Amino acid sequence: MTLFKEMGLSTEIQSAIEELGFEQPTPVQEKTIPFLLESKQDMIALAQTGTGKTAAFGLPIIEQIDTAQRSIQALILSPTRELAMQIANDLKKYSKNIKGLRSAVVYGGSDIRAQISELERGVQIVVGTPGRTLDLIKRKKLRVNEIRWVVLDEADEMLSMGFKDDLDAILENSPDEKQTLLFSATMPREIVAISKKYMTDIHEISVGK
Repeated sequence: MTLFKEMGLSTEIQSAIEELGFEQPTPVQEKTIPFLLESKQDMIALAQTGTGKTAAFGLPIIEQIDTAQRSIQALILSPTRELAMQIANDLKKYSKNIKGLRSAVVYGGSDIRAQISELERGVQIVVGTPGRTLDLIKRKKLRVNEIRWVVLDEADEMLSMGFKDDLDAILENSPDEKQTLLFSATMPREIVAISKKYMTDIHEISVGK
């Protein structure tokens, strides 16, 4: 049985997640966290909603963010504003003891000017829905030219909601040498196509049914 404290996470993260009651990782966390701390390889994880995916990708990304840099280093895309807000909220809890780490959440149906001013203050992690993220990229307010990680969370949901063109445009704007992490409950043809087009040397993990 693995415990979080055996995973090599910093004491700042460790103390934050202990307060949240995290002791033993879920299967997706147990497979993903050590891999992402060690490897720059792209990854596809087949996992259902509610398996602890946010911590699975969030903890190793927070661990590796360079807080001295104010540029966006991680972009996390999710299908709905509710999920985007939940992910951003969780990341804030995990990183609350890390000085200088800032994140922002961007989604449609909300004041874009407030989101732009938050981005202009300098953040390292952006969580967003595809439509609003692309809008901000086109306005040159969200710069993805230095990102080191892009996470497609619930990728099958994003495609079924019609975000394929937005995802293509976002991924085409991002650097080749980033690490792409794709989380999905199912693997429809469109996901396979995205992985073939934008990912290389893929490490696959599968959890549960």
